Amino acid sequence: MSSSPAISVVAAAYNAQRYLAEMIDSFLAQTFTDFELIIVDDGSTDSTAEILRSYAQRDARVKPLFIEHTGIVGAANAGIEAARSDLIARADADDISMPQRLEKQLAYMREHPECVALGSRMILIEPYGSPLCVTDHKLTHEEIDAGLLRGGGWVLPQPVVMLRRDAVIRVGMYRKKYEWSEDLDLFLRLAEVGKVANLPDALVKYRIHPNSTNFTRRELQLALKRELVTEAYARRGLTMPTDMEFKMRPMEDEAQRYTTWAWAALKDRNVAGARRHAMRALRHRPLAFSSWRTAYCALRGR
Repeated sequence: MSSSPAISVVAAAYNAQRYLAEMIDSFLAQTFTDFELIIVDDGSTDSTAEILRSYAQRDARVKPLFIEHTGIVGAANAGIEAARSDLIARADADDISMPQRLEKQLAYMREHPECVALGSRMILIEPYGSPLCVTDHKLTHEEIDAGLLRGGGWVLPQPVVMLRRDAVIRVGMYRKKYEWSEDLDLFLRLAEVGKVANLPDALVKYRIHPNSTNFTRRELQLALKRELVTEAYARRGLTMPTDMEFKMRPMEDEAQRYTTWAWAALKDRNVAGARRHAMRALRHRPLAFSSWRTAYCALRGR
């Protein structure tokens, strides 16, 4: 490995012990190997630090960075500042990168020097890892930028994005005032200095679980979107449409969510996971036929 790696992977981890090892293992299994894996432990109080130290002893590419708890923006910026490569691959501590993720993103970024942020489509998985669906993210700069200007942070998915470090620093990095919608804010600013794109390949397994930000910070995210998109229109000298609406997808009923996850786990032959989801669906909706049918099939294992 060269003294300065081709890619710096940057992930923030806060009390991430449940899924952290899977995330690290997915990077250590990459087909492209010239990278450093900077994982910022944001003042965790669980065994995150012990997991990181254990991996660092086994593989020199794993580089833990321990800081006092500051939040996702401070942790992400600390990782970017510590990075030795100009290409930053962002990652979440609860997701899994496919083996060719870094190889494919690096090839695109080398072929397209005008691109400052590159995402991809993803495989959505339930908490125990069974696949739910493959996303249909738009691929071109024009489509993605239009979605960003409508407040759609999801159109360029942060868990799989690769960034040019110099562009990120030039536009001011992540901003604390927009924490929990910090990715949308950064991507809007990056789209003003270069091109953004998504690859058609599904390069990350994105884990959906009740403790994720999309579940726990929905109202705050919605409020921040209006403010930062309004700022983006002003920064670009554009008139913001008067009928612009900022909406979030309606939250799925909890019983229905667990039922959906249970059937996905059963299809994946993940019987233990299916049974856990089915029992939660029953607790949320004990009188529903769908809950009992799911529980019956989960107990049968098919």
